[in-house]
Amino acid sequence: MHWDDRQPIYRQLADQLAGRLLDGEPREGEAMPSVRALAGSYLLNPLTVGRALQALSDDGLLENRRGLGLYVRTGARDHLRMLERQRFLEQEWPQLRLRLRRLGLRPEELDWEA
Repeated sequence: MHWDDRQPIYRQLADQLAGRLLDGEPREGEAMPSVRALAGSYLLNPLTVGRALQALSDDGLLENRRGLGLYVRTGARDHLRMLERQRFLEQEWPQLRLRLRRLGLRPEELDWEA
């Protein structure tokens, strides 16, 4: 895994895990992998992984079940999709639209099915 120096690693990991949640992995109601398992998979300090999981919890995507670990909340995928759509429309789309305009690309020239 390559980490970008422009953003904290825990935030990048939280984004990676959020992407997996959007893809349905793990499913709502299922347990998240443990901090140790994620730290081993991503070769990161467990404290960094803990911060990433806390960020997802703070976003309302995970719930802590005492003694059992973190679980994906019911409705987390829809909530995350709404948050990501909002972020895309507010942050990424204006820049993308400007780039398309500068390149002279029209909507019919874009491959929407790719």
